[in-house]
Amino acid sequence: MLSIEHFYLLLALFLLYAGLRNLREKRFAHAAFWVLIAVLFAGGKFVLDAAKTGDKIPAQLAGAAVIALALLATRMRREHIDEAPAAQRLASAMRLGHQLFVPALIIPVVTVLIVLFGAKLAIGGTPVFGEGSITLIGLALACVVATFAAIHITRERPAAALGEGRRLLDTMGWAALLPIVLATLGGVFAASGVGDAVASIVSMLIPADSRLACVLAYGLGMVLFTVIMGNAFAAFPVMTAGIGLPLLIEQHGAAPAILGSIGMLTGYCGTLMTPMAANFNLVPAALLELDDPNAVIRAQLPTAIPLLLVNLALMYWLAFR
Repeated sequence: MLSIEHFYLLLALFLLYAGLRNLREKRFAHAAFWVLIAVLFAGGKFVLDAAKTGDKIPAQLAGAAVIALALLATRMRREHIDEAPAAQRLASAMRLGHQLFVPALIIPVVTVLIVLFGAKLAIGGTPVFGEGSITLIGLALACVVATFAAIHITRERPAAALGEGRRLLDTMGWAALLPIVLATLGGVFAASGVGDAVASIVSMLIPADSRLACVLAYGLGMVLFTVIMGNAFAAFPVMTAGIGLPLLIEQHGAAPAILGSIGMLTGYCGTLMTPMAANFNLVPAALLELDDPNAVIRAQLPTAIPLLLVNLALMYWLAFR
């Protein structure tokens, strides 16, 4: 039976590998950073189980590790990591052609198939997939399948996948953690009552009985919070708890599924506009060695703004039908 914990352990092993490679190369800050994260991923279930029994020490140790990660991040520097020569990479790309897209396409296809049919799969009456979100399990399994597909297509050794994965991870550095950290931040904000505070402020500033005003406040609020926090996953629980649920769903009768899906997409318009989304906007500029670190954001603005306007219109027309 596959559970999300199996994939967390697999990820922990990869992070440990990245840490040991950095240790061998005397990049001590990088080594400590990835090893600490590996320990957190591997011991996450233990921390949660201990918290349920009232033992706070593992959670406190995990908190200390997070503080240590923040300190280590300040010591991490982007350095050139050797890769295959440009001529060799070009020749490989010409040889493989469009086959290079197959592993990338496998990830969404396998994920969707597992989400749709995974809950029905069983062997001898035992479900194939166990505890955890079926979507996360599907995505994790899809990534593993795509890795083996890439190895088969390129005819490379499995060690090449580990080496290239580690090279990309070190190139991104601490920014690789931003999606996880920012999504967690959104949950913390929601649990600490930020959503209620937002609802109070919005109720004072806009006419709460106006459907259009509430839609604009929700959509633009998603964009603004995403720009500030760098990720729509962080903005979504705050804005939905503050505006979406009490004003649009409960007061004006908006359809939750439509409002939530379009609202999340609206938030990602903010992702296209902010340097806080470093893993999306700053890391690609660094990888491509662009002179302007904000070049990616400038290129995305002509898409982000029209998409925002279209999303607001769709939200107003579809969520209340």
